[in-house]
Amino acid sequence: MTTFEEFNLKQELNEALNKINFTTPTEVQEKAIPLALAGKDIVVKSKTGTGKTGAFLVPIIQMLNAKDKMAASIVVPTRELAIQVFNVVQKLTAGSKLKGSLVYGGASINVQIDSLRRLPNIVVGTPGRIIDLMERGELRVNQTKILVLDEADMMLDLGFMEDVEYIMSVMPKEKQVMLFSATMPERIVKLSKRYMENPQYLNISADKELTVNSISHKYAMSKRSAKLETLFTYISEFKPKKSIIFSDTKRNADYLYNALVRQGYKATVMHGDLRQAQREKALQEFRRNAQFLVATNVAARGLDITGISDIINYDTPSEPYVYVHRVGRSARMGADGSAFSIVSPDEMTLIRDIEHSVKIRMKCIELDSQISQEVSLEMADYKPRRSENRDSDHRNHSDRGRRGGNGGYGHNSYQGRTHSGHRSNSYERPYPGE
Repeated sequence: MTTFEEFNLKQELNEALNKINFTTPTEVQEKAIPLALAGKDIVVKSKTGTGKTGAFLVPIIQMLNAKDKMAASIVVPTRELAIQVFNVVQKLTAGSKLKGSLVYGGASINVQIDSLRRLPNIVVGTPGRIIDLMERGELRVNQTKILVLDEADMMLDLGFMEDVEYIMSVMPKEKQVMLFSATMPERIVKLSKRYMENPQYLNISADKELTVNSISHKYAMSKRSAKLETLFTYISEFKPKKSIIFSDTKRNADYLYNALVRQGYKATVMHGDLRQAQREKALQEFRRNAQFLVATNVAARGLDITGISDIINYDTPSEPYVYVHRVGRSARMGADGSAFSIVSPDEMTLIRDIEHSVKIRMKCIELDSQISQEVSLEMADYKPRRSENRDSDHRNHSDRGRRGGNGGYGHNSYQGRTHSGHRSNSYERPYPGE
């Protein structure tokens, strides 16, 4: 397959693809689109940055007609990913009579209700807001013909799977389901067997290629008290052009952002305590001209930001799959990238776990001592912050609840919902996908 035109798509869809320079399908698109167009249920394991969004949107737009109201539902774990997918929907439906609607927590539900009352063909949303609108009678899922679960493993990790299963259970049994995930935990496999009919499994990313092979992986040893100095030494020595710096706590993310700005760098910050408008502004600034985006794991998945040269793990991920999803922000669509982690001596087991699970070699580097001394002098009056509880603490699952369990976005608890739609007694922290 060399061009999208070989899929025999609608003329207006081909024109929309050409307009956004989608001419040659990626591997996941080449393999998934024909199965989807044939009406098959598909389960696709594919690493980040491979064009999964196009793999499900192209067949949806091809198969739907203007009369198919609320016929396709696309469920994603975060607000940012919902916005990103919806933007592609708008671009690919330009020139057609198909319309889309975007629903997610943190935005006016009345505006979203007005949009749904105009009977869109495609609904993109996050699990909590979708269920809220279903219970209000505004989102009629009984007309669903196609359901997409994007970033399914992230929804599992964030505690959304009860919501997802509830949504699937109230939809028509006769529907096409497309499930996309960077990893394939056992519960995702069980979900596919329970709710999908003879699904076709595509393993686009073999385990040995779980991370993009154009990424270089390295780390430097550092005392916890010297991590900020190590960060600035790396920045001074390697001069990343555009980088995401991951911190595991919201307070440390703010701290790093302030330290970067204090040193004269153009930086922005994004985490769950910020309002949606603030987070969107942060992403816009990073796309436009900021050199650094300091973020918690809310930004680790799905966001399509081009030109990221470096991923910096200020806090070493406690799970290999978190590392995979973080570094997937670099080396998008075949570009080269670099991943650098700051590792304390007691975290070496984490590095070995990542190497073993992801089947990569991470190179230990010695940062330039002279640069380190210069940075140390510059940072002499900047006291390091003591370690906080992690924003997405995978080492501690004690507060994990349903919907957003250990996402760590805010401290206000609220009651969960069971599959039947009734409130349960489990509590969890609100997550941007609410």
